Amino acid sequence: MKYILSISILATILIFSACDPAEINPDTDLTAIAYNPTNYTFPSTSSDPQISPNFPTMEIPADNPMTEAGIELGRRLFYDPILSADSTQSCSSCHLQQFAFTDGLSVSTGIDGIAGTRNSMSIANLGFNNNGFFWDGRSASLEVQAREPIEDPIELHDTWSNVETKLRRNKMYQEHFRKAFGVEWSSEIDRDLAVKAMAQFMRSLISYRSERDQALGYGLDPLTFRPNLSESATRGRTLFFSSSDVLGDDPQCSHCHNSELFTNNTYRNNGLDAVSSVDDFPDLGFGGVTGFNNDKGKFRTTTLRNIELTAPYMHDGRFATLEEVLDHYNEHVKTSPTLDGNLAVPYSQSAQNGNIGLQLTAQDKADIIAFLKTLTDTEFITNPAHSNPF
Repeated sequence: MKYILSISILATILIFSACDPAEINPDTDLTAIAYNPTNYTFPSTSSDPQISPNFPTMEIPADNPMTEAGIELGRRLFYDPILSADSTQSCSSCHLQQFAFTDGLSVSTGIDGIAGTRNSMSIANLGFNNNGFFWDGRSASLEVQAREPIEDPIELHDTWSNVETKLRRNKMYQEHFRKAFGVEWSSEIDRDLAVKAMAQFMRSLISYRSERDQALGYGLDPLTFRPNLSESATRGRTLFFSSSDVLGDDPQCSHCHNSELFTNNTYRNNGLDAVSSVDDFPDLGFGGVTGFNNDKGKFRTTTLRNIELTAPYMHDGRFATLEEVLDHYNEHVKTSPTLDGNLAVPYSQSAQNGNIGLQLTAQDKADIIAFLKTLTDTEFITNPAHSNPF
């Protein structure tokens, strides 16, 4: 009898130990928590003249409308190390608000101390982009982009199944998922809703109140004094947007860094590496995703908004300062089969004259940098709505 009882007890223990912990714990009814989502209101010229009318319209997915509760949930997930396997890092570990949501490193390091191969990109104004995310454009939407770092072995190195279990057991997240998405049971909390919330938060990270914006009359309260740009920054603005003989055949900075976003959201080869074959690039970039030879060695054109704060620069963080970046374009662009034509033209023209590069003077470069610094949005990097809620 004792033998049979022991076997019975052992069998019961084995059955429960084989179950998923989420299956052992009973499902939690969340319907007692109120679900009354409030739509998020974007800064708009229709409500007040805070944002330039030249900003593009943000396209919001029909299955992920933005709400105050959804953004708040996304903010908590963005800053919470619960998303990593050892609870030591969060999305914000590589995207710090004071650096316009970059991390100040050439390449970032994940929870296992393994360094990545690419620089952490700013996530400001990403909601206006409809042409792929990451340096190589491999993710089609912010929802897809938010999904990847959790299971990346170099980043947060967890599994979504494990993260879902942690979120379902957490009373705070039970409440916030209920308020954001109306889930009725904790078992309904899943990765799809989590990435939707994080995408909503990232779409809310709109930078539009830089010194340059205010000089144009945007981003100000009606009675606020409009600042004037310095003489150097004004000259730099002219150079940045100009097309002249000095700068070659229409190679102005604004050709790629255009619109109110100061990016065209395309993929370009800006002459970082000299190779004879497209397969010799140390990083294939966009071409590694598309498989097309014409795309190899190309990377996303980054926004220049807050560029003063997002050093080091380029996809691999090779340039420590803006001075080094301008020196590159002025003197050190390297040729390769996919070099952007807007860089190749002035370089070929100047080479015919026995010179190399854009022929910017030291004053030209200083003026352009002075203008670039007027694109810093101090309110964006201090806005409590974007900060750590914990």
